Amino acid sequence: MVVGIAESTGSVAASAAGVAAQPARASAPAEPAPVGAAGTPPDDATPTTWRGHTLPRAFSSLRHRNYRLLWFGTLISNSGDWMDQIALNWLVYQLTGSAVSLGLLNFCRLVPILAFTLVGGVVADRVERRRLIFVTQAVSMLLAFALAVLVSTGLVQFWMVLIVAVGRGVTLSFNQPARQSLVSDLVPRAELQNAIALNSATMNLTRVIGPAIGGVLIATIGVAGAFYVNGASFIAVLWSLALMRFPPHRARPHGGIFSDLLAGVSYLRGQPRLRTLVLMALLPMIFGMPYMTMLTVFASDVLDVGGTGLGLLAACSGAGAVVGALFVASRRDAEDRETIMLIGLGGFGAALLAFSASHWLWVSAALLLAVGACQQLYMSINNSLIQEDIDEQYRGRVMSTLFLNRGMVPLGTMVAGFGADLIGVQITMGLMAALLVVAALTAGRASLRSRRTR
Repeated sequence: MVVGIAESTGSVAASAAGVAAQPARASAPAEPAPVGAAGTPPDDATPTTWRGHTLPRAFSSLRHRNYRLLWFGTLISNSGDWMDQIALNWLVYQLTGSAVSLGLLNFCRLVPILAFTLVGGVVADRVERRRLIFVTQAVSMLLAFALAVLVSTGLVQFWMVLIVAVGRGVTLSFNQPARQSLVSDLVPRAELQNAIALNSATMNLTRVIGPAIGGVLIATIGVAGAFYVNGASFIAVLWSLALMRFPPHRARPHGGIFSDLLAGVSYLRGQPRLRTLVLMALLPMIFGMPYMTMLTVFASDVLDVGGTGLGLLAACSGAGAVVGALFVASRRDAEDRETIMLIGLGGFGAALLAFSASHWLWVSAALLLAVGACQQLYMSINNSLIQEDIDEQYRGRVMSTLFLNRGMVPLGTMVAGFGADLIGVQITMGLMAALLVVAALTAGRASLRSRRTR
């Protein structure tokens, strides 16, 4: 399967070698020009300053008010989410002592994502995306507090955690297509790549902040405190969404859910380059990203560093991802983006392979810096290329397809969990990382052959 997807990258390289040199396809807006749409910059900000302060290129999108609010809410809420993720994995491993249980936990998130994400994309194209995000975040806050109460009262059982995981999967199915699509409503098209990469950097910065706090809480007051703080963090994102200012939402004409869903699939099938980029986004989701869940096993069984060490490992991965995303955000559009994307994929696999073989904490931490940087280099460029190529009226549905790829992470985590119990976590993650390296080399070879034949 890896080779097939990688070979299809040849068509991406052939059609996209001159992407930066070609004018972007115009997408007809289906509603009044949103704040941040192409045209006049919002908030009476100049193109290079905000409130009299010159912004570095990597942070230029922050001059737009609505984007600043989204950024602030994302910073707070995602810090709580990562803190919660670390605590949740630790809780399940302490309850069961099994890597398979970690895989099952993530599988319970996968099922509703597979079932509802495409529907969430249809809904994101119909309603005001900000309101849809508000509702899903409010539900997520209630789930977080419910789990916190169960843990603090000592009533929590493994099956209860699985039910909460299913509920989170449902909310994510509607939240993520809307959230990913909202970014394009907040900034001019010329700053879309910067906004996407900066958003990725912020989300990965929270991977430094959240796990660090989560690790300290696990070591001091236990996992219940992390769950309570996560619930409170949703207040920040709800507040930031409420403060955003948009023109009145104009409903788009639409048919039934199923017919709109088919229309989105038909659109994606008719866009070969866009379709291949979406397929390429699948690779690290299955073979690479499960390492985040398996960090719990590495910290406990391989490195023997406990909850604090687990927080350090996750934080190092997040710090590297911030560096990778800021690198993309600071770059201008270039014709070699597809090549850099594949270099990032190969580096991701190689660094993860080396990490899998390490028995030393600080060596592992350094390698995770490289893992995070290469991972985000690949994913940020891939996401930018996809978003730049979408017609606005199909944006939510295409982004739901992309998030469906991200729903493959729990599937890969289940494979990693079973492999860890059978042959050990180091061998399992090493084999998965090696597949990423092979995929990158195969795709790069296909891309080079395609350019030579043009």
